[in-house]
Amino acid sequence: MNPYRKYVSDFAELVRAGKSLPLGEIPRLSATPKTTKGNALFFAPHPDDECIVGALAVRIARESGLRLKNVAVTLGSKKNRQAERLVELEAACKYLDFDLLTTGPGGLEQINPRTRSRDPSAWAQSIRVVQGILVEHEPRVILFPHEHDWNSTHIGSHFLVMDALKEMPEDFECFLVETEFWGQMAEPNLMVEISEDDLADMIAATSFHVGEVKRNPYHLLLPAWTMDNVRRGTELVGGQGGVAPDYMFAALYRLRKWSKGQATSFLESGRPISKSENVGNLFI
Repeated sequence: MNPYRKYVSDFAELVRAGKSLPLGEIPRLSATPKTTKGNALFFAPHPDDECIVGALAVRIARESGLRLKNVAVTLGSKKNRQAERLVELEAACKYLDFDLLTTGPGGLEQINPRTRSRDPSAWAQSIRVVQGILVEHEPRVILFPHEHDWNSTHIGSHFLVMDALKEMPEDFECFLVETEFWGQMAEPNLMVEISEDDLADMIAATSFHVGEVKRNPYHLLLPAWTMDNVRRGTELVGGQGGVAPDYMFAALYRLRKWSKGQATSFLESGRPISKSENVGNLFI
């Protein structure tokens, strides 16, 4: 008898059992004390990205002393769902104790490479919105998708943030953290361990996006995805043939700095950061 048969069936049973867990309606976490150490902005292409790829954002909010502010770049493409998605997003951000910034009553529209290349006037207007947020909140850290994250709005959000950064004064500096979800990064340089408590909170927060997870209960698959990130990150971040760190869950990112009008590398090699380290040390 194959001893791994039960191992696999136990995984499947966990996902099936998870479908009976509540969506939203989960008591709010204790609020993070307000600080004056600065801001971190998470530019989320869609409502729910702040939860799905937000492992580092959660840790920044809880460990670094920076105030995490989620910027809702869009509220999705379905206009009949935008108001409802905003309500869901407000609940998810409240659960994680993220501040929420919107880019307009219905969010920005047509944030994709096609608009960037074919409608420069509309694109310039969106750049001004993002630039205004950067000027007002003066972030020390910015999180946003990488340029090959497959989904057109994710890719559009990457270029929107980068184009807005180019409009900032030359002395503006911050750390850039590029995220992945739909498309994997070829060269991530940061593997962030996720604690069981933080991952459970990310899943719970994602469940507040009720209309989305009813359609597709992807929140239940976050543990499997973050486990696979440990497999990938061991080699992509730690180096080919490297020894796997003793992580169960992790998320992969690309960390760079914005300085003198351009993105620059500053890590000499890939960096794993365990749950016992303070992620604030990355941004010194």
